[in-house]
Amino acid sequence: MNRDLVLHDWIVAGIVLAAGALAGLLLRALVRWLAKHALRTRWSGDDILVDSLRTLAPWAAVIAGAAAAASTLPLGTRVAGYVNQSLTALLILIATLSAARVVAGFVQSMAQARTGVAGSATIFVNITRVVVLAMGLLVALETVGVSIAPLLTALGVGGLAVALALQDTLANLFAGVHILASKTVQPGDYIRLTSGEEGYVVDINWRNTVVRNLSNNLVIIPNGRLARTNMTNFTQPEQQLSIMVQVGVGYESDLEHVERVTLEVVDSVMADINGAVPDHEGAVRFHTFADSRIDFTVILGVGEFSDQYRIKHEFIKRLHRRFRVEGISIPAPTRTVALQQDTPRPPVPAVPSPLPQQRDAPPPVLADSTR
Repeated sequence: MNRDLVLHDWIVAGIVLAAGALAGLLLRALVRWLAKHALRTRWSGDDILVDSLRTLAPWAAVIAGAAAAASTLPLGTRVAGYVNQSLTALLILIATLSAARVVAGFVQSMAQARTGVAGSATIFVNITRVVVLAMGLLVALETVGVSIAPLLTALGVGGLAVALALQDTLANLFAGVHILASKTVQPGDYIRLTSGEEGYVVDINWRNTVVRNLSNNLVIIPNGRLARTNMTNFTQPEQQLSIMVQVGVGYESDLEHVERVTLEVVDSVMADINGAVPDHEGAVRFHTFADSRIDFTVILGVGEFSDQYRIKHEFIKRLHRRFRVEGISIPAPTRTVALQQDTPRPPVPAVPSPLPQQRDAPPPVLADSTR
């Protein structure tokens, strides 16, 4: 310190600091005005940038005012260096938070534009946010004079130990990154696993994949299991798909008439029902001579997986009503059971048993007479 602080120094420093705070308030009001105009544009990037400036601009003005106030005070070289380093590190941290918000916002926007749903793959958002924050923290530590080389060495050794302890967690993390990078599954896709779980992919985070089924419940699937199991994606490569409905008519029906009537019903359903594909060309394919009817398959087009239930519902109603009008029968399987009553058998006459054979009486024994 070159000289002692006097009241005049404090007054000047206070005025400069208040000017910085006032500039921060004005910048905050300006950013709010820009945010209102950014909402009117179709590009979401300006909303993200303005939202990040809402924190960065006022605090930058306040820090600049504090630095200017510190420069008006008769501080020593060492103290002034500490003050400047601290304010610079604080500004770097605030800028890092704003940059992380901007990068995460752009990643979120890109994921939403790719999938068309509000949910996103937060695994990429979290990874980019952590990377930006780590880089900003290292720069801030280097600014205040902390050597980051030993810190990086310690983090490397500690990271190896953590990796060994968190094998399952890291396996899910890299499995999620692999799933998103390969584009086999994206948020908004409808998937079905061989184990039975199915639904719309809501989010893929660092540990698991969140799936919302048609009953509006969430199913949590670890990323490692999702990467190892067999899965059907009903959204890729195309969201539109074909569904098949099984129908049968009686043997007395005119099959040409049946085909023509069925195709007319298909065309009406495709044109009238929400979720159908209007330009879909219906098809009827007879395939089986069943026990009581001739079976055939009707092929319909739907916009996406969950639309098939509404399309089937309306098609079956209309086809049943139209068949009744046209006199086309849909016979139910019948089975004839013949019961045969057994005739009573005549009684079997009893066979008389032979009389027992009499044995001959033994000859009489003559006793000797004694004289």
